Amino acid sequence: MFESFSIIFTIAALFNYINYKWLKLPTTIGLMILSLVLIIPITISKTLFPVLYTFFCDIIINADFKTLLLDGILSFLLFAGALHVNLAALAKEKKSILLFATFSVLISTFLVGSLVFYGAQLVGLELPFIHALLFGALISPTDPIAVMAILKKANIAKSLGIKIEGESLFNDGIGVVVFSGILLIATTTGEHSSAEIGAEISTLFLEEAVGGLLYGLVIGFLGLKCIQSLKENPQLAVMISLAVVMGGTASAFMLHVSAPLAMVVAGLLIGHKIHINEDKNPIQKAINSFWEILDDVFNGILFVLIGLAIHLLELNTSYILLGILAILIVLFARFVSVFLPYSLLKHKEKKPIKTITILTWGGLRGGISIALALSLNNDLSGGLILHITYIIVLFSIIVQGLSIGKVVKKLYS
Repeated sequence: MFESFSIIFTIAALFNYINYKWLKLPTTIGLMILSLVLIIPITISKTLFPVLYTFFCDIIINADFKTLLLDGILSFLLFAGALHVNLAALAKEKKSILLFATFSVLISTFLVGSLVFYGAQLVGLELPFIHALLFGALISPTDPIAVMAILKKANIAKSLGIKIEGESLFNDGIGVVVFSGILLIATTTGEHSSAEIGAEISTLFLEEAVGGLLYGLVIGFLGLKCIQSLKENPQLAVMISLAVVMGGTASAFMLHVSAPLAMVVAGLLIGHKIHINEDKNPIQKAINSFWEILDDVFNGILFVLIGLAIHLLELNTSYILLGILAILIVLFARFVSVFLPYSLLKHKEKKPIKTITILTWGGLRGGISIALALSLNNDLSGGLILHITYIIVLFSIIVQGLSIGKVVKKLYS
């Protein structure tokens, strides 16, 4: 795995350099496009240089995308992202963020699942309803990694940006819990009563979501106190922040609480209390620089891996048709799932439909959806779900990511 990780990191560094010097696209999009371009010679080598093709396939397989993301770099990326979020601004948008991260995910899950179930029948594919709901659960949460990386380049209002950032930071943890609950139903149907399954899902939610939030407060508070006591040792302060993420994530797995939610809460607390964005004292500067670099490194690895892994898929006409249909379904479900909770809130905007439109188009999907799709075996329609998930993620990052700035400019010009 180390060899695969090292090669992917080297490719990511090279692509970052090419993008910075010549393409000048948002990093996430630039890396994705360059990775897709690299697939062309890799695919050609399948016939001309089979050994080279096998070598690249082994790199992707040995990297173990699902484990690498969900059990590893996701915690680092969420902590790094949360560290720089303005907690005071986040608190002002708490109602909308809470609704978007919970109510919206549930609405979208069932809407996407239902429509994709019928869409699969339309193109001649078999997809059981419970499996379609699994797809709805994994594709409904917006990806904080993709969203925050691209938002840095998009010129949008601060209040709108904080809505999108806040939602994306929290709803992936909620989305994983919803996915786990539906997966539980899909794998225990007929073995337990509805009441037993309901009780298990409720327990799962309390343990994972509520437990993750509380656990994040505890480790964030402990890490904060240690950092605040190190006025003259910024290097050790950085090490403590790293220990919060690494030790906190490992302990979260053992305690069966949500590591992503815990890292978001810990990052928000530490970043707010040490005033990370002021960058005035040695500790602020050291932690700020370290986590910005780590964020860039892991983002690069993640999106290069997403781009390169696509050559392992065997797309056919039916999969492509369902994938295109699913893009439209996901966008429609996103609009409805944002519109309904947003209509419950009081807001000063004269035309809230503009905000809803931007929230819809800015709801990007990324590595988390792919990682969850990879966790499904063929008994759960894993192959089909992975293919359509990939199609949506590519469209989301490249098309929506490239155009979000233009959409904002057009709506507010």
